[in-house]
Amino acid sequence: MGAEVRWLINILVFANVYHSLASVPFRKFEYKFSFKPPYLAQKDGSVPFWEYGGNAIASSENVRIAPSLRSQKGAIWTKSKTVFDWWEVDIVFRITGRGRIGADGLAFWFVENKGAYDGQVFGSSDKWKGLGIFFDSFDNDNKHNNPYIMAVVNDGTKEFDHANDGGTQALAGCLRDFRNKPYPTRAKIEYYMNTLTVLFHNGMTNNEQDFEVCLRAENVHLPKYGYFGLSAATGGLADDHDVQHFLTSSLYPPGQQPTPAGQPVRVSPEEETKLTQEYAEYQRKLEHQKEEYKKEHPGTTKDHEGEFDDWYESDSQRELRQIFSGQSQIFEQVRSLSQKLDEMIGRQERTMSLISSIQTGAPQIAQQGGVQQPIMTDSIRRHEVDAVLQNQNNLLNLARELRNYIVEVHTKAESIMQAQARAPTAQVQSLGYDTVSLVNELKDGINGVKREMETVGQRMLTQPPCATNCVSMITLLMVAGGLLIIIFLYSLYRYLYNI
Repeated sequence: MGAEVRWLINILVFANVYHSLASVPFRKFEYKFSFKPPYLAQKDGSVPFWEYGGNAIASSENVRIAPSLRSQKGAIWTKSKTVFDWWEVDIVFRITGRGRIGADGLAFWFVENKGAYDGQVFGSSDKWKGLGIFFDSFDNDNKHNNPYIMAVVNDGTKEFDHANDGGTQALAGCLRDFRNKPYPTRAKIEYYMNTLTVLFHNGMTNNEQDFEVCLRAENVHLPKYGYFGLSAATGGLADDHDVQHFLTSSLYPPGQQPTPAGQPVRVSPEEETKLTQEYAEYQRKLEHQKEEYKKEHPGTTKDHEGEFDDWYESDSQRELRQIFSGQSQIFEQVRSLSQKLDEMIGRQERTMSLISSIQTGAPQIAQQGGVQQPIMTDSIRRHEVDAVLQNQNNLLNLARELRNYIVEVHTKAESIMQAQARAPTAQVQSLGYDTVSLVNELKDGINGVKREMETVGQRMLTQPPCATNCVSMITLLMVAGGLLIIIFLYSLYRYLYNI
């Protein structure tokens, strides 16, 4: 008995699954009733197959139906009516604002005639004929039941009840918060077999499949064909109403799938047999006409088969040509790599020779014009050369000053001697021994400095640079210049004191 019950349960489950699978509608994406990023809007700002107005703004990433400014209204509508009975719309949108509450809200439309762009009902016209699904974010009736999602069906004669937020006209609805969410909110609206279903994604997660049922209503009768649209409005409070994509799919019952464009229409077996016979009859007539033409024109009906074979290459020839082309490219690459490798080897050898010459301390030999010349591995630095030249200039200036001073002393001495010769009775103080010796000492000092400078210059020209333990040339010149200055100052002091 237990086995029979299990078999019965399995049969019922299988029948239920089969029935549900058999009732799943066929979906076809309708690009003329959809928009999505990227490149949502064209360069001129238009959206393909759609038209918008009011304060709506279209960009490459979304359509801002109404911006976050007071008293703004906008809408976007499809240019053409639908051509299918049942449909499903997937909307991704964001409603954001700085206020604790927002206004007024966003509306989805499926109506027989397009509404206005600055109407009284969420930016669209009142007394519409069709379906309106409102994402209402402002609490007009002070019942603290907003944000709220509701579906309202109108036959074109009723005005929307703003005072009660449409509560007396709502077909169904749910209390859901869709403002200022971390991720975009989504709504999936399906109208199939006179049943309206609205699924909602609250935007708290990034999972695109995390939907929950907001409302479901049966025996809903809408216009057979209509326009899709979106509208939004703001009042004293304001939000940004952005729609990122609007994707529409047409729904078809199982077994009623439309024939895709570009696919041939299937014909019955009888028609297929008839077409095959007609084609065979046409082939026979064509062959008969060819034979008659050959008999009537025997000189001009030569068999030209194989005449143009030389113009085309066979598969084997094409394959050989491709192989040869590939091998030629490989050879060129190998040759290029070989040249680069030779360059690298040459550079490595030159580097090794430089390193070995530096380690051994021997001068390098360079080849210039067939003559081998030594290349010094080390030389005096630029700042050292500048310092030597500056010291030499200072010494020359000091030597000129000393020469001028000696000439001046000699001139004064001659003038005194001439004056004494002209006036023998005059009392002229003669030069003392100290002054004469001072002048002689100055001459000897200057001659000694000159000899030392000549010796230093000859050493710089003939001898290589000193090692690290030698006294540098700059130091030697500075010491010599200092001594010369001291001698000059001391001699000048003694001379002035004696005079």
